[in-house]
Amino acid sequence: MKKIKLGVIFGGMSTENEVSCVSGVSVIKHLNKEKYEICPIFINKSGKWFEVFNVEENEKVGEELENKKEINNVIEYLKSLDVIFPVLHGMYGEDGTIQGLFELLKIPYVGCKVLASSVGMDKAYTKIIFDKAEMNQAKYVYLRKYNEDYIYIDEKINEKILKIDEMSSIIVEKLKFPMFVKPSNFGSSVGISKVKNKEELEKAIIEASKFDRKVLVEQGIIGREVECAVLGNEDVISSCVGEVKSADEFYSYDAKYNNQESKTIIPAEISEEKSKEIQELAIKAFKAIDGKGLSRVDFFIEDETEKVYINEINTLPGFTNISMYPKLFNQVGIGYTELLDRLVELALQF
Repeated sequence: MKKIKLGVIFGGMSTENEVSCVSGVSVIKHLNKEKYEICPIFINKSGKWFEVFNVEENEKVGEELENKKEINNVIEYLKSLDVIFPVLHGMYGEDGTIQGLFELLKIPYVGCKVLASSVGMDKAYTKIIFDKAEMNQAKYVYLRKYNEDYIYIDEKINEKILKIDEMSSIIVEKLKFPMFVKPSNFGSSVGISKVKNKEELEKAIIEASKFDRKVLVEQGIIGREVECAVLGNEDVISSCVGEVKSADEFYSYDAKYNNQESKTIIPAEISEEKSKEIQELAIKAFKAIDGKGLSRVDFFIEDETEKVYINEINTLPGFTNISMYPKLFNQVGIGYTELLDRLVELALQF
């Protein structure tokens, strides 16, 4: 049987380049070598594309990756592939940008399409869609950087230009501390701050706007952080629910990838009824953004009320050996290699 020529793209021009490289190598290691002719592709932080050789034997990943050759004609190279698995996190890889390129070239690819990718990446617009779907969310304020000032966007999408102190005053009126300040278009908790007073809030807004001109400020929810993975196009299934226990005050980039004290509990120690509620909400959120292929949906269970709040949806979750997405499906009997097979099959349906 002829092997499927599968391009696995990792790296990218986002702040998550290194994490993407680890995910990409992990995917390559777990793919069925009898079924696929695997073509590893690395994009460096400057946007150059490379063919990579002997990935599994290469101890270095990322910018120092050895045994690679620059691809001179990216379009022709991509057209030679049967299907593409973009293992890219963050800007230009998870936000619909590269998905649009694949659509133009008419090449099947794993994961969400252009709309779901772009909406899922932009936390502010994801919130607007989840509001329409009447899903419980933390209270939030959405703003944009504008020269030295900020634009406040109200609930009816009206805009007002404000100074930082005016902006923070409005936020303090609308939300309670603690609050979380996030760049709207970044992943892996990059640029996120937890703040407990107005001075910290202003500093956090300035910091978040270094990463993205759109900034989201959310009222903190005191509770457990749980996650659920989904798989499918129209007939969507969910994994079990897993719980994240962060070693830091919240699940920051450092807590995710560097702090060994952070841990996950799979399955989460919650009631069957609560687990079923979260699984159904995960599928609803996925369908609300018109998701395809895969996503991981993150929730909070509030301590005081046991109420479930959706946090965000990740349309291209991590695939490292410690990542929740493959671990959650492994718990329900779908191993890493089978999971990758299913994702490729779903991609080839389009």
